[in-house]
Amino acid sequence: MTVRSITPADRELYIELSKEFYSGEATLHPANLDHINRTFDECVKGSPYAKAFIIEEDGKTAGFALFSFTWSNESGGLVLWLEELCVLPAFRGLRLGTQFMDWMMEEYKDISRIRLEVCRCNDGARRLYERFGFKLLDYEQLVWDKEDH
Repeated sequence: MTVRSITPADRELYIELSKEFYSGEATLHPANLDHINRTFDECVKGSPYAKAFIIEEDGKTAGFALFSFTWSNESGGLVLWLEELCVLPAFRGLRLGTQFMDWMMEEYKDISRIRLEVCRCNDGARRLYERFGFKLLDYEQLVWDKEDH
């Protein structure tokens, strides 16, 4: 498995992978193409807040991941949010999710906390994350989205 940062040439690939992610059991709502394009633009311009990666296996695109970063007083440092992790159906069962998590944990070993969300119905992802020591928080999340107002 190879993990590489996205490049400007990856726009169509990133859009395709994002649509795949948002069409599955990992999300609660469909893809928003405007959001996907804005996120891509933010990542390729070198933003400190967002990074996207392409996951490859034997030279073929196998999936992608999207990170965002925040500061947390509670954890005492920088927090990595694993926003999206998608392994394409043809590559599932090859332990790429495990390999990616190993890579992420090594690459970001100095981070104070890693957070993520998982849909209740996404049992495979939940099992993967629990194997890496992730625990369910007792917090309930509230959100305010500009587009809803």
